[in-house]
Amino acid sequence: MKRSPLIALILAALSLCAAWTQTTRGAEPPNVVLIVADDLGWADVSFHGEEIQTPNIDRIAREGVELARFYVCPICSPTRAGIMTGRYPIRMGLMRAVLPPWRDGGLDIDEPTLPEALAKVGYEHRGCFGKWHLGHSSRKYHPLNQGFTEFVGHYNGAIDYFTHEREGELDWHHGFESNHDDGYSTDLIAEAAVKFIQAHAGGDAPFFCYVPFNAPHSPLQAKEEKLALYEHLITEKEKAADPTKGNKGKKRKREGTQGRGQGERQTLAAMISSLDDSVGSILQALEDQGISQNTLVWFFSDNGGTGTGDNRPLKGAKSTAWEGGIRVTAALRWPGQVKPGGKIESQMGYIDVLPTLWALAGGKLEDLGFTPDGVDVSPFFKGETADPPARKWLSYYGQKGEQEEQVAVHEGPWKLVVTGPKVTDDSPGAEERREVYLFDILEDPNETTNLAAGHPKVVARLRQAVKEFRALQPADAVPPYDEGKGGDFVPPKEWQVGE
Repeated sequence: MKRSPLIALILAALSLCAAWTQTTRGAEPPNVVLIVADDLGWADVSFHGEEIQTPNIDRIAREGVELARFYVCPICSPTRAGIMTGRYPIRMGLMRAVLPPWRDGGLDIDEPTLPEALAKVGYEHRGCFGKWHLGHSSRKYHPLNQGFTEFVGHYNGAIDYFTHEREGELDWHHGFESNHDDGYSTDLIAEAAVKFIQAHAGGDAPFFCYVPFNAPHSPLQAKEEKLALYEHLITEKEKAADPTKGNKGKKRKREGTQGRGQGERQTLAAMISSLDDSVGSILQALEDQGISQNTLVWFFSDNGGTGTGDNRPLKGAKSTAWEGGIRVTAALRWPGQVKPGGKIESQMGYIDVLPTLWALAGGKLEDLGFTPDGVDVSPFFKGETADPPARKWLSYYGQKGEQEEQVAVHEGPWKLVVTGPKVTDDSPGAEERREVYLFDILEDPNETTNLAAGHPKVVARLRQAVKEFRALQPADAVPPYDEGKGGDFVPPKEWQVGE
């Protein structure tokens, strides 16, 4: 007997609902591709701005969900430490500043890491491809000694995109060995990630692929073909300062190096375009291997954009506790588990990555071996609950020294920012040099109106919270960035270090 078109349509809809219920209730642990951009501004993607086209990054949000209030640290190394541990990096002394080339130390090897946790629940292959920035002075800090099974990339916070050098020495590695592959670093990172996906797509166990790009972090260096797409972003001031800017066909000292004939915003846009192409290569590899359906792709930046980046309409930039420094572009795609095209306004961030992936892998919190500061946010992006966890969210930046710190806390609708001498300093004159700001961050996300004077009790309560948070920093914490700079430091040959 033939079914009527209406009955056939109803049965098809019921089948789809059943399939959706089955996948959301009984899903296998997913493959995970965690992509972290470097210094990407809020409006430096085309689903937030208009200047730079990022169709592949946009695609993650379009086919998944935008995480509209995703928070990180104001600078690189702290965010990476929090991703790896699920804990505020101030607890391990890694929140004040980044790790410059002349700095010893790194992420404590006794600190449990995300790849080590995933290894316990069946993730046999765990690759890291790109920028590490969590210790380079000893092999004990190396990704392969922190839970990863494969590594291609660089140790320091920034390298030359073409020569792959830092401080005049090659900082490009495959495992522990120097890697002399030629190419633009953004492309090479994507190629390594794609090879990893191709190698492990057909295995019985899920994989974890961490892709911390160095783009678009300085130095401003782009490929010639990308620069040509954004010549319209060269400013009149740049043209006036250098008449060769904007002229096609000019020879440059080295391909793509930002300098004569190029503008800063133009170069950054070209770099972001290459980053977007690389994200597209990774997404295509997942499709080619037939594993998109059971692969969670999570994208965000490690902090806000610099002055060359565009964080509008948010206030501030990288190296600040304003929203433009810590609230970043973020999106997540997981077909069959995350309904496409949504936007989550619940607050979440970098310390939530570890507990979330642990839960999705079937791990129980009591079996993790430690208590993370982050929480499992998968119920929000899977649509199982709309209520955010009731918690404070804390930020800290002290890279310039204890007289110029910034500390912030979000609690419900409120955000408090305190700048100046460290908040635990009660010495004479310290309070007079501080500035205190209070915002209704839900009504005023761009931090335009300081409400501190009208809410003294809220200010007092939140100031106590940031004071307690700042007190967590151990005495042996990473020092301010410039400490030790300009001394007798000599980088090791090709950044090869001993045990």
